[in-house]
Amino acid sequence: MPEYLAPGVYVEETSFRSKSIEGVSTTTTGFVGPTRYGPIGIEPEIVTSLAEFERMYGDRSQMKFTEVVGGKAIPLEPMHNYMWHGIRAFFEEGGKRLYISRTFLPIDEDTDGCADVWLPENPSDKASAIRIRARFPGELGSIRVRLTLRLGQNILGQEPVPGQQSKFTTTVNSLVEGDVVWISDIPGSPPTLPGSETGDFYIARTCTDSSNNITWRFENEYASGGITSPPATRDLASLVYNSDPTQSDKVRILTLTLSVLPTANSDITPAVYEGLALEPGHKRGSEADSLFDRFAAQPANISLARRLPIVVERGKKISNGIEFLNLLFTYTTDKTTLRAALDKPGSTDRERSIELLLTGGNDGQRPGAAEYEGAIDPHDNTRTGLKVFEDLEDISIVAAPGATFGFAKNPADAASTVNALISHATRMRYRIAVLDSGDGQSIAEVRDMRAKLDSTYAALYYPWVRVLDPVTRAEINLPPSGFVAGIYARNDTNRAVYKAPANEVVNLAIGFETLINKSQQEVLNPEGINCFRYFEGRGFRLWGARTVSSDPEWKYVNLRRYFAYLEHSIDKGTQWAVFEPNGEMLWANVRRTIEDFMLNEWQSGALLGDKPDKAYFVRCDRSTMTQNDLDNGRLICLIGVAPLRPAEFVIFRIGQWTADRKN
Repeated sequence: MPEYLAPGVYVEETSFRSKSIEGVSTTTTGFVGPTRYGPIGIEPEIVTSLAEFERMYGDRSQMKFTEVVGGKAIPLEPMHNYMWHGIRAFFEEGGKRLYISRTFLPIDEDTDGCADVWLPENPSDKASAIRIRARFPGELGSIRVRLTLRLGQNILGQEPVPGQQSKFTTTVNSLVEGDVVWISDIPGSPPTLPGSETGDFYIARTCTDSSNNITWRFENEYASGGITSPPATRDLASLVYNSDPTQSDKVRILTLTLSVLPTANSDITPAVYEGLALEPGHKRGSEADSLFDRFAAQPANISLARRLPIVVERGKKISNGIEFLNLLFTYTTDKTTLRAALDKPGSTDRERSIELLLTGGNDGQRPGAAEYEGAIDPHDNTRTGLKVFEDLEDISIVAAPGATFGFAKNPADAASTVNALISHATRMRYRIAVLDSGDGQSIAEVRDMRAKLDSTYAALYYPWVRVLDPVTRAEINLPPSGFVAGIYARNDTNRAVYKAPANEVVNLAIGFETLINKSQQEVLNPEGINCFRYFEGRGFRLWGARTVSSDPEWKYVNLRRYFAYLEHSIDKGTQWAVFEPNGEMLWANVRRTIEDFMLNEWQSGALLGDKPDKAYFVRCDRSTMTQNDLDNGRLICLIGVAPLRPAEFVIFRIGQWTADRKN
């Protein structure tokens, strides 16, 4: 109740209607599995197209896994990129939104699978070296990196001394603490001629002069050990400005441009990053803009962590920009080439560049059940595998395309991955796991696989789908989950979540690994194994919509998904009720809110019954709560729903009838 203390007119806003509940999305999907490149252990960004996936997680090329036997790494035969194929199928079948959790298993503890290069090459002391590596592991990280040094305009100038217009003081404009600068024409040397300037490199530091005024000092305390040997320090007052460029000292800021370029085996999108400072910790304004800060292992924000392609790591002994610059000078075959190019007016970018090739990246070992299940790092709370999806509320479908490939060779690992998907979906409540059968399974084998599963939050699909591979130009078999997840999304968009996602065309299919006939499906369907079928004149279709539950109440996929939709929508739409006074007014408001939502569902055809009171009921009053519930802060609302089940068996009974017979 607002306070009214002073006389006057008070205008207040009030609400005369109940809160509304908005239905949640049921099409957002999460895929977990290996990709050729991309982030690991950070919150994924939503993907809305195959092209967007390729920019972030790599291309469609086959995966090149390695197997470790007796401590020896043995390359395996290239394997189809089932994640890429699954995502392609998802979007082709009608999917809209997708999250990716990449799994990666390194070959050993000492290698991270990232392509890299060292400055200098093969350093004996890594504390005095620079490592440039791909940010993420994978063979696709073998890219080219070009480092280009650039000198800015001369920033040395002069301005009148306040109160003494006939006197001038030397100034530098746009200089920032820590800038690496090139200073030419050291006093005492003869004037230089155009085209033959020489200079030395310093780090700009602020200091105070004899009059306690803030000024600049240029330092190079490591000069004696570097390629150049200038004086250790220079003061701004020692520099001479002249309007004649040939007679004036020059101060020019040195920056670095880093270019990321693809190779013949890598189609990473080229990128150019300009104006990078050489001094570690350098800031322009409040933003750290040095090469080492911009490409740090832990960037400033998660968006940069996803998109920056490389990491630049410096050894502990490289503490300033001059040391790093000297390291660049020593990299070239002719130690004076890069150095001389900086002194040469009009030098080209190519003359002031060095180009490096990152090598050694690999796809690691094939991930197993542990990688699919994922883990949480207790130190920095980073997550991997399915654990990544636990913080994403909008996911409704989860799958692991390709996890069951080679089921016959390693059934325990594949079964553990399937169980991890089921456990995740059960724990998260509002999502369903789409399970793949194993490749090459017979009917007996898939029945044996199904016999070990029981969950209302999962559905199993058989057999694998045959498509034309755009990589090998041959026919290959792909796991069903990518197609099924896309069909779920298409069904929800075109019809509704309460409609069974079956009797739907499989757009990309040119066949199936096994052609199932009616007699065979009569064995599989009652056990909750959803089949793909071919029908003459109707094409390739998904012909089943059952869960792997033994509970007949939750037999159908659409029933499970519709209740998840209802529960999640009510969950999100009634958060306003928490901590409200738990009395008749709140109960009535909750009833009206949910009744309005359920009425809309009934009107859209989602519920059984010709009247609303036959389709649902909502009770929230003293009949649903005891005094003990009220004393312990519990509001209990009872909602009954009459959902529609699919017409799985359409039966027409026909008998003979004669015209003279009475009905």
